[in-house]
Amino acid sequence: MNDILSKPVDAGTRIGHVHLKVADLERAIGFYSGVLGFELMQRYGTQAAFLSAGGYHHHIGLNTWESRGGQPPARGTTGLFHTAILYPTRAALADALRRLIAAGIPLDGASDHGVSQALYLRDPDQNGVELYWDRPPEEWPRTPEGDLAMVTQRLDIDDLLRQ
Repeated sequence: MNDILSKPVDAGTRIGHVHLKVADLERAIGFYSGVLGFELMQRYGTQAAFLSAGGYHHHIGLNTWESRGGQPPARGTTGLFHTAILYPTRAALADALRRLIAAGIPLDGASDHGVSQALYLRDPDQNGVELYWDRPPEEWPRTPEGDLAMVTQRLDIDDLLRQ
């Protein structure tokens, strides 16, 4: 049994979707579809919705099964830190930033991590959301020994918007 536990997961494994408990389904759809631009794929009445980029069955699930009218978790409790949405190009990340600005959605932060550039914000239920673009792996910062050397530096928002 130890042999199986010592092997890493298959390199093709990906996080397929996130499913969030929300207090108000329409408000959440308005954010993820109306602001971020995900396509509404299916609804289950007033209780659940599934949204996608590019026609996949769903990247984001939203439901009110246990949370209709609920409050965000209190600080100091466990749970989701943030959902990270990967954009295919820096230009697509810039477009996401323009959408946030147009909708009046404030950022919690914006960072250049060396491997990626990221925007941080909150959805209407106060769930953390990261919108990011990965640099090509050959551009990732490395130590002299070849180990990954991620950083957290201020992202130049103006430069991103010029993209």
